[in-house]
Amino acid sequence: MNLGFGEIAIIVIVALLIFGPSKLPQLGKAAGQTLHEFKRGMRGVMEEEEDHTKKTN
Repeated sequence: MNLGFGEIAIIVIVALLIFGPSKLPQLGKAAGQTLHEFKRGMRGVMEEEEDHTKKTN
């Protein structure tokens, strides 16, 4: 799923048309926070799995 410059530009233009320039920074911040929380949750799950694997071996 490699996005080139052209595809990213189209996505940004469509987002600007739909949400307007004043809402775009808020949406970006919310998306970044969501991604950060998802990564933190996945890291926790992987650590739990490693602990479980170590205990059973």
